[in-house]
Amino acid sequence: MPPRRRRLVAGIDQDELLDPDALADPDSSFYEFNGVRVHHKVCAHGEDEDSGGQSSGSAVARSQVGLPIVLLHGFGASVFSWSRVMRPLARIAGAKVLAFDRPAFGLTSRTRRSGDDTKPLNPYSMAFSAMATLAFIDQLGAGKAVLVGHSAGCLVAVEAYFEAPERVAALVLVAPAIFAPRKGEKENSAGEQEGADKKESDDNNAAPNPFARIWGGFLGMCMWLAGLVLKLVMAVQDTVRALSTKVLVAFLRSSLAASLVRLIMDKFGVTGVRNAWYDPSKVTDHVIQGYTKPLRSKGWETALLEYTISMITDTSPKSRVPVSKRLSEISCPVLVVTGDTDRLVPASNAERLARAIPGATLEVIKNCGHLPQEERAEEFLSVVERFLQRAFGTPDEHVFQAAV
Repeated sequence: MPPRRRRLVAGIDQDELLDPDALADPDSSFYEFNGVRVHHKVCAHGEDEDSGGQSSGSAVARSQVGLPIVLLHGFGASVFSWSRVMRPLARIAGAKVLAFDRPAFGLTSRTRRSGDDTKPLNPYSMAFSAMATLAFIDQLGAGKAVLVGHSAGCLVAVEAYFEAPERVAALVLVAPAIFAPRKGEKENSAGEQEGADKKESDDNNAAPNPFARIWGGFLGMCMWLAGLVLKLVMAVQDTVRALSTKVLVAFLRSSLAASLVRLIMDKFGVTGVRNAWYDPSKVTDHVIQGYTKPLRSKGWETALLEYTISMITDTSPKSRVPVSKRLSEISCPVLVVTGDTDRLVPASNAERLARAIPGATLEVIKNCGHLPQEERAEEFLSVVERFLQRAFGTPDEHVFQAAV
């Protein structure tokens, strides 16, 4: 009998997958939230440096913030992406630091969904992650916490802020995957429209004769008919869009889609991790293993597809204003951190984002890609410490010491 052909994805045998619990580390914990077992890790201030994980440095704060920190990873990542900075952040804050795996990533349980699933909160949705963030603040026994998001995790941080701003002491947005509107676009558009309305009003006042009134009435009737036709066309478009969405969702839940995800992850997964760094040659086997470990978990590919479906079928009310248009409403202290050579989310977007948020501080880390907390951990910790001391302490009361 010929030997079994191994199905490998990024070097992981897909015929030997395990339950997430079986892959947990000694310092892992699971918290059940809305029927989902959420994998997370907690570092307390004063824990032994050598108790697990890799830390980049030692921070000693003379005047500590005393606020816990919740870390929110980006797409395709997990709590592993924070492993170099969790303990130093706990010492900087003088409080607990918690990182959790968002559903579809890391070792958080995979929940199967179907087309007739009527659960009010999709576990793969942004809203679920935002609510889980607030639940973890409760788990830490804190009234409020500092939220640190990376890439797509920044969206979760900001969503959690808008859900309960009184629970968020500050936001740290690292390589934020939040579209920052270009300055002046909205104002110019509004100004042009206001000018057009004024001109139309002036023209109407200047020609108060019967022919103008008849012509105006005719134009009004044409506009009414055009509006009616437009509504009919939009109704047809909505119907077609709904049908196409159903077809797409059905495809994404097929075995063919799962096979495609495995193929993509096998061909581009490791390459994607390397390209996220300024210097891909510095990515170690330890880093690659940290990112590929979740591929050993049962159902990882279907979870990624469900995450995709949640973005396609987002049922948030149409009246809800997008995050990118609410940035000016943020009133807590905000730090935006970016690498100067981020190939995934350009530093220019972070710069516009910092300008769009009132009072936000921007820090650009040199020779750094999309993962400052991993590639330039010491610099990352230093800028976060300075920010927290400015926001909650005295700037000259902190000392940052690199590890020996």
